[in-house]
Amino acid sequence: MQSVYLKFYLTEKQRHDGVLLYEWLLQQAKKLGVPGGSVFRAISGFGRHGRMHEESFFELAGELPVQVEFVLDVALADKLLDVLRTHKLNLFYVRHAVEAGGL
Repeated sequence: MQSVYLKFYLTEKQRHDGVLLYEWLLQQAKKLGVPGGSVFRAISGFGRHGRMHEESFFELAGELPVQVEFVLDVALADKLLDVLRTHKLNLFYVRHAVEAGGL
C-alpha cells in the first residue's frame, strides 16, 4: 500500500497550548484517525541554528532533539499538515512516499 512517512523534528521541552509539543502532535494525529505514531529522543544533534544538543551530565534537561514519526495515507498526511499550519507552528518536517503494509 502506498503511504506517506512524516517525521517532525523538535526539542523535548517545546510546548504548544501548555502541552509538550510531541504529545500534542500525537493527540492531533489520533483525533484525525492516524493509525499510529512514535516519538524518539536523540542522544545528540544540531539543528538549523547550529547549536549542538547532546546528552551529558551538564546538559540542561529538555534540550535534546526529538523526532515524531507517522506512517499514514496521503489524505491523512495532508489533513495533519493542514491542522499544524492553522496553529502556525514553527516545525521542520520531512515527508516521503513509502510502501507500507503488514505480513
